Amino acid sequence: MSDGDESSPAEPTGGTDGDDVIDAEETTNADEVTDAEPADRTGGDGATESEAADRTDADEQAERFTEGTLVWPLLTLAGPLVATQILQTLYNLADAFWVGQVSADAITAVSFAWPIVFLLISVGGGMTAAGTILVSQYTGARDDEAVGHVAGQTLGFVALLSLGISIVGIVSAPHLITLLGADPDGAVHAMATDYTRVTFLGLWAMFGFFVFQALLRGWGDTKTPMYLTIGSVGLNLVLDPFFILGFADNPLLLWVGLGGLGETLHAATGFSGWGVVGAAVATILSRGLAAAVGMWLLFGDHVGITVALSDLRPEFASVRKIVRVGAPISVEQSTQALAITIMTALLGLVSADAVGGFGIANRVTTLVWFPLVGMGMAVETVAGQNVGAGRPDRAKRVVLYASAILVAAFVVVGAVIAVYAAPITGLFVTGDDAAIVGHGADYLRWVAPTYAIMAIFHMINGGLHGAGATRLSMGLGLFALWGAQTVIAAVLIVWVGMGATGAWIGVAAANVIAALAGTAVFAWGGWLDSVVDADPEANADPEQAGTGATAEPAE
Repeated sequence: MSDGDESSPAEPTGGTDGDDVIDAEETTNADEVTDAEPADRTGGDGATESEAADRTDADEQAERFTEGTLVWPLLTLAGPLVATQILQTLYNLADAFWVGQVSADAITAVSFAWPIVFLLISVGGGMTAAGTILVSQYTGARDDEAVGHVAGQTLGFVALLSLGISIVGIVSAPHLITLLGADPDGAVHAMATDYTRVTFLGLWAMFGFFVFQALLRGWGDTKTPMYLTIGSVGLNLVLDPFFILGFADNPLLLWVGLGGLGETLHAATGFSGWGVVGAAVATILSRGLAAAVGMWLLFGDHVGITVALSDLRPEFASVRKIVRVGAPISVEQSTQALAITIMTALLGLVSADAVGGFGIANRVTTLVWFPLVGMGMAVETVAGQNVGAGRPDRAKRVVLYASAILVAAFVVVGAVIAVYAAPITGLFVTGDDAAIVGHGADYLRWVAPTYAIMAIFHMINGGLHGAGATRLSMGLGLFALWGAQTVIAAVLIVWVGMGATGAWIGVAAANVIAALAGTAVFAWGGWLDSVVDADPEANADPEQAGTGATAEPAE
């Protein structure tokens, strides 16, 4: 299929990424006005009265991204996503800061617990991402009913999945923490187990908010989730110091001159805080409130998507579609965490300072990732809506535009970070840890110049996700992490003896290789052909289309 082909349906081809995400039936608009009928009067915007009456929320929403310019809608969609990523980090920073006021053991306990929590959350994360993809494509297809149905199916399935993951996490927590190296008889192990179990007990709150964000993102609304995130983060910032440390001698109250109030509250309640468990409880309550508001918005028809209670009842065909689209993303996300663990283990063969430098450099890279992840999510939505609308040419263009914007920005950012690598790394290190700073700076000198190249890969990945080609995306991700980064780093560290430099070269080389592989897939174009089995004219401008299409969940 050529890039500009808008007159024929996107047909599945051999060797593509799998089954269709949206199966649509071509229907004839029998009620269309014929030449024999009088023409409807037009309104001020050029639309006839009957057309205006027939317009749906999905029609209006899809027009933002499937017609007209692409760059400005892309940027307005990405801006709140970047802000949400930054706000999300405040959760972790607040927890880390206040837990650090308890003890060094408390910090270590959370460090042991978090990889387990992240790994199991990644499983559900793929399914929420499937909701984004399916909602975006049905929105592009201008099918309000299908949007609401698939949103409800995603909510219902993720709720059941969160229950299963919670049970697994609660039961396996002490054993997994032992496997990670914590002494089963030590205080750290006990605190880590408690933190993990309480977190999984409230997993419904996390997943509830995550799936709300995902569904709204697919619809094209990123501001509403951002506003809820602001409220949730603010509540977490207030609850953390009290739930972790209690009222007596609470640093927050002392800083604002209300130490006496803290003593009074402590005398009245005797509450001295829950330590690391308090951090988990604060997160659950703040996320849970945001999730509750999100559900009220969805079921109350306040955000465009209309979900009925009947949509929550799982249907095999819909669940199969969600799993088919979401499972590869779950694998992709979980293996990313595992790859970092393997890289840390390889650097452990070099020195503890190398591990520390790697950790510091990753913090810097995380800051760079905010605009990258936000833009990638925006590309996912815009590409998905255009694929659903039968506009693969626009889906490809949005990837190109986003890549161009980020490459221009990251060429400058990467150069600055590479030149000032040592001072930047030093900002994250207290005391005179020259060895750690040296390793972190070396990492940035090797990897920062590839930030722009890494951006290309992630924008292509966003396009693949939006098109529903998640197995292809997973394959590229696994190839980059395991076929390139891990293998190159292991060979250079273990066999060539290059030390930590071998790991840095592995990361930089993987970024380049991943971008080249992704570019080849993007140019091939089969990732678009395999997704939508529909007449592109079905959901196009009514003035240009003679037929309609009804998108239905695949059977």
